[in-house]
Amino acid sequence: MGSASLRSEIVAFVTSDAPRFETDWLTLPDLVEVLGEPLGRVRRLLDEFHLVGSKRDGVLKVPAVFIVDGHPLPSLRGTVFVLHDVGFSDDEVIDWLLSPEESIGMSPIEALLAGRKSEVRRVARTVV
Repeated sequence: MGSASLRSEIVAFVTSDAPRFETDWLTLPDLVEVLGEPLGRVRRLLDEFHLVGSKRDGVLKVPAVFIVDGHPLPSLRGTVFVLHDVGFSDDEVIDWLLSPEESIGMSPIEALLAGRKSEVRRVARTVV
């Protein structure tokens, strides 16, 4: 199977009606409050991929599950880099992290929260 074919299957899966990890979505002002950081620092966290967001309803939002104890989930950044390296957009990164992943047995974000960073990144390298 070619990489384009596999990629189209993945995109079809992450955009399907499969149950996704439920999370609240935080706007930039929400992130300023939750992180206790000024807006410039929050934007830098996004620019440097400590967090990843996408436009939802016309507003940039970040899944709240990406924040743990008032800080970005430490394992998120490297995972985002891996997914960008295989060609995912920020929207696709978020969709993949929140969608069930059969080879992991749960959504990748749940696995990251459980400390299974290496497994998630290994699977992420093979998705395209």
